[in-house]
Amino acid sequence: MSTATARRPEPTEHASYYERYISLVPETDVAAASAQQLEETLTLLRSIPESLGWHRYSPEKWTIKQVIGHMLDTERVMCYRALTFARNGQVALPGFDQDEFNAAANFDEYDLKTLVDEYEATRRANLSFLKHLSPEAWSRSGTASENPVTVRALAYIMVGHERYHLEILRNRYLANQ
Repeated sequence: MSTATARRPEPTEHASYYERYISLVPETDVAAASAQQLEETLTLLRSIPESLGWHRYSPEKWTIKQVIGHMLDTERVMCYRALTFARNGQVALPGFDQDEFNAAANFDEYDLKTLVDEYEATRRANLSFLKHLSPEAWSRSGTASENPVTVRALAYIMVGHERYHLEILRNRYLANQ
């Protein structure tokens, strides 16, 4: 594994919006944090009974299945961005509207096991990608959502974004179940 992940992204490596996620990742080895998180996430998600898949903690909020689907979509988008920039892709990537993505998806039609299995496959593929990045690739950057971002920052965003939503699942969706 490259040691280039042994430092946190600087504020200039990402839009200020993403600090809310990056701040949730104190680790300096983000690839190791991502691998450990996989097991923690699987333990939590596999403990949720299918009967709670359609649960919302408030009528206007997503269902548990939609939250998991959102985590999956975000993981894919952020890793695609990281792949593009790590490979010196010189194209500005568009943003993505999480609400539009979720509305166009059919996550409530999945069973929870399928969603969790898909999450696991995606994270494992992304871990393999991160594991094989060169030291130079971690610092490469590009533009996504009209903002500069480095590969390193994208890896931190993936881990922090997941931590953010797992905390919501624990404290808002599952706390009283």
